[in-house]
Amino acid sequence: MGTPPTLESLAMQALVRSHSVSICDTLEDVPWLLFPRLFREAYAGGHAEVLKAMVQAWPFPCLLLGAVTRSPDLEALKAALDGLDLLLAQKDRPRRWKLQVLDLRSVSSEMRAQGCPSLAGSSPPGPLSPRPPATCDARRTEERPLTIVLDLTIQDGPQGAFQAYVLRWARKRRGRVQLRCEKLQILSGCPSRVRKALRPVRLDSIQELVVDCFWRRETMKTFARQLSQMQNLRVLHFSKMSAQVYTSRALNALYSRKYAAHLGRLQCLRELHVHDVFFLHGKLPAILGSLTALKTLSLSSCPLQEDDLKFLSGCACARQLQRLRLRSVCLGRFSPEPLRALLEQAAGTLETLALEDCGLTDAQLPAILPALRQCSQLGFFSFYGNPISLGSLCTLLSHTARLARFSQGIYPPPLESFYIQDDGVLGSIHLERFLLMLGPLLQAWRASSTPSQRFQICADFCHRRRKCQMVSLGPRGSWVLTVEGLPGLSALPA
Repeated sequence: MGTPPTLESLAMQALVRSHSVSICDTLEDVPWLLFPRLFREAYAGGHAEVLKAMVQAWPFPCLLLGAVTRSPDLEALKAALDGLDLLLAQKDRPRRWKLQVLDLRSVSSEMRAQGCPSLAGSSPPGPLSPRPPATCDARRTEERPLTIVLDLTIQDGPQGAFQAYVLRWARKRRGRVQLRCEKLQILSGCPSRVRKALRPVRLDSIQELVVDCFWRRETMKTFARQLSQMQNLRVLHFSKMSAQVYTSRALNALYSRKYAAHLGRLQCLRELHVHDVFFLHGKLPAILGSLTALKTLSLSSCPLQEDDLKFLSGCACARQLQRLRLRSVCLGRFSPEPLRALLEQAAGTLETLALEDCGLTDAQLPAILPALRQCSQLGFFSFYGNPISLGSLCTLLSHTARLARFSQGIYPPPLESFYIQDDGVLGSIHLERFLLMLGPLLQAWRASSTPSQRFQICADFCHRRRKCQMVSLGPRGSWVLTVEGLPGLSALPA
C-alpha cells in the first residue's frame, strides 16, 4: 500500500476542484508558502478558473510559469493571462497584488527538481507568515508595469501557438505590459516577419541573439536599426550573409561600413560568434574598437585582411580574451607576426584556443610556439585542418602538453600521411602511412603529458554537417576511431 495523502494534500485537492465564485476570497486565507504547490495541483488538474484566480492573488513578485512543466501548455497560459487581464482592467490595483513578473521561459531539469519554491523565482523571503512582506512601497508598485518574460524564436512557416498567443496578447496591451526577451533566435529572412514579431518586445532586454538564416541586403538593412537598440546584448551569433547577392563591390563596402558601425555600438557584448559573412573584411577596427567587455571571439569562414589581425593583436579586448576561435580563415598567406602578437596579448587569460583549417604551415609555427608557451591558462587547444609535418606536429604536441592547465588537444594528421595530387593539393589519408606515424606522435605526447590529458587527431571533418572523424587514444592504450560532432566554441571545455 502507498503512503496515504496528508490532510494538507487533501485540503489542496479539494480547493483546486472548487469552482465557487468565492475562490479569490478563499485564497486570501491560504498561507503564502503553499501557493507554489497549490498552483502545481491546479495546473496538473487543468483547473483554469483556479489558475486564473491564483494569478490575481499570487503573493510573490515573480511567477515562473515555465517551471511547472517541460512543454508549454496553451490553456494554462490563457488562464494566467486572463487573470492578468482582470487585474489590468481595474482602475486601482488591489492591495493583494504582488505579482510583477510572469516568466514563461522553460527551465532546466535541475532547476525543476528544486520543487515548489522555484515557482516564486527565489527562496522564501522570511519565516512562515500569512503574507510575504512587500518588497517595495505601494507607490512604486503602482507605477511599475507588469512584465512578461519569454524566449523567442522567429522562423518561416507556422509559429508555435504558445508564442503566437503571447505576442498577440502583448501587442494589444502595449503601455500596460512590458514584453522582455533575454534569448532571441531568428531563423527567418523575411524582414516583415522579424519586424512584426519584435514590435512588442523591449529590445534593450535581449541578452543573447542568434541569427542563423541566409539574409539579403533588405533584411539586414531593416534589422540593423533594431540591433543598435539592443544595448544590453551579451552574446551574438551571426551566420550566413554572403556578398554574392549584391550587385557591386561599392555596395559591399557601403553596407560593410554600416553593419560594422551598428555592431560597434554593442558595448556590453561579451561573446561574438560570426560565421560566413562578408562584412568583416577590413572592418574589425570599427567593430571591436569599443567592445571592451569582450571575452569570447569566434570568426569562421569570414574574409579578413592582415590589417584586421594586426588591429586585433593591439586591441584592448585582446588582453582579456578567454576563448578565441579562428576557423577557415586564410592565415597561411599572412605574416605570422600578427597572430604571435595576438597570442602574447591574450596569454594571461586565454583558456580555449582554436586555430582550425586556417592553412598554417611549418614556416609559421616557429613564430607562434613561443607565444603559445606563454598561455598559462590554456586548457583546450584545437589545431586540426592545418598542413604541418610530423616533426613540427611532435614539437607542437610537446609544447602544449607541458602547459600547466592543459587538458585536451585536437591535432591534424601529419602532412606525410596524405596522398599528394598531381596539382600539389592534399588528397585523402594514406592509411598505412598514417598508422606508421601514430607511434612517433604517441611517443612525443607521452614524453610531455600527464595521464589526465586527452590527445585526439582529427582525421577528417565537414563543417557543413558539423561532423568529424576522431582518432583517440583509448584507456588500454589502443587507438579508437569515432565520428563526433564539432562542438561550438561555447561548448568547448575551458
